[in-house]
Amino acid sequence: MERDTPAYDFKDRDVVILRELAKDPGVSSRDLAEILEADYDIDVSYVTVNESIRNMRDAGVFREAIMPNEEYFVFELFEFKFNPEYFAEEWRDTMEHIRDDEHTLLYFLSDGEYQWKSIMLFPTRERGERWLHEFYKNHGKTVLNVRTSVMTNVLEFGASPELFDNLDPETDRKL
Repeated sequence: MERDTPAYDFKDRDVVILRELAKDPGVSSRDLAEILEADYDIDVSYVTVNESIRNMRDAGVFREAIMPNEEYFVFELFEFKFNPEYFAEEWRDTMEHIRDDEHTLLYFLSDGEYQWKSIMLFPTRERGERWLHEFYKNHGKTVLNVRTSVMTNVLEFGASPELFDNLDPETDRKL
């Protein structure tokens, strides 16, 4: 699961484009070029804007994903540790099962207690409970300290445009 950190030389317009895409992911390159001119005094063609977006996407600066409306699903935080007794033989199957599961939106490892976590989406709470039951049947001996939490009242869903201020090439602030 090795990943390369994107190496990208940000131009002022790239940071602004990311901010504007965070505000409206469906904005066209033509409209973005007009916004850059009107709001930021950056005069570029929509072809240049489109090329900049493509270059950033190809370099791995951002990922594109279809994000379902949170009203359609129950969001659950699923947490666990691996059982050291069965780790060597079983960890990869368990990790890949969660990573590749259709319900997994985000899968990550956190520090502190070294907990594996995933954000899972289920159409109903009952489907989430059924998934957990099947998971235990197939991988129960591999995991310890399993916790699930239903995430109610999702209040923020998306990246704030201000987040991209951390990529400003004129400062020494970097993500």
